[in-house]
Amino acid sequence: MSSEQKVAIITGASQGIGASLVKAYRDIGYRVVANSRSIQARDFVHDPGILTVAGDIASAETADTIVSAAIERFGGIDTLVNNAGVFIPKPFIAYTPEDLALVSGVNLHGFFHVSQKAAAWMLKAGSGHIVNITASLADQPIASVTAALTALTKGGLNAVTRSLAIEFAGQGVRVNAVSPGVIKTPMHPPEAHPFLAGLHPVGRMGEIHDIVEAVLFLEKANFVTGEILHVDGGANAGHW
Repeated sequence: MSSEQKVAIITGASQGIGASLVKAYRDIGYRVVANSRSIQARDFVHDPGILTVAGDIASAETADTIVSAAIERFGGIDTLVNNAGVFIPKPFIAYTPEDLALVSGVNLHGFFHVSQKAAAWMLKAGSGHIVNITASLADQPIASVTAALTALTKGGLNAVTRSLAIEFAGQGVRVNAVSPGVIKTPMHPPEAHPFLAGLHPVGRMGEIHDIVEAVLFLEKANFVTGEILHVDGGANAGHW
């Protein structure tokens, strides 16, 4: 495939980081399959280079639909960005079985089903790139943000990123992760911004473009695989 014909799948694509990733990949000439529960074609001004697939990424059936659509509409899959994620901050003993099912469903099952199917295509083609969006909290817990289910699931994604990078290294498929700090998206109300900014040594929240630029760096960095790229204002470096 030429660079103009490359194809990316992006999950959690209806707003925030995901929607910006869709635009960024289109800007570098990729055609994009964009997924979220409620995504609609009109979210992207009827761009023929974007195919929207609505559905719960935790479902194996949704993963089948996404991957099949990419192949049938655009002819293949070059990149998968596992951006969809759920974050529920609670004390560990306050989590419910429903919380566990939701977080593991999106963060783990959602990764597994679509990645397995996309990887099968990439391995057959002899090239491809998988990028997982994880979380700085998985490696550097913060006492004021109790989020054990984030550590459990996003930490698992960090581990499987390294595992698959080694498994696929000789077959032309790279696997990397971007590990964000707290990013200024609509999920964070403005009144919480001063507290959230203080969770980073640099004293500010991350911006959506910080994550997009990190993903695009990994996209172009052909000698990089198995990398957990922390984009967290220094939080991963230690205590402050």
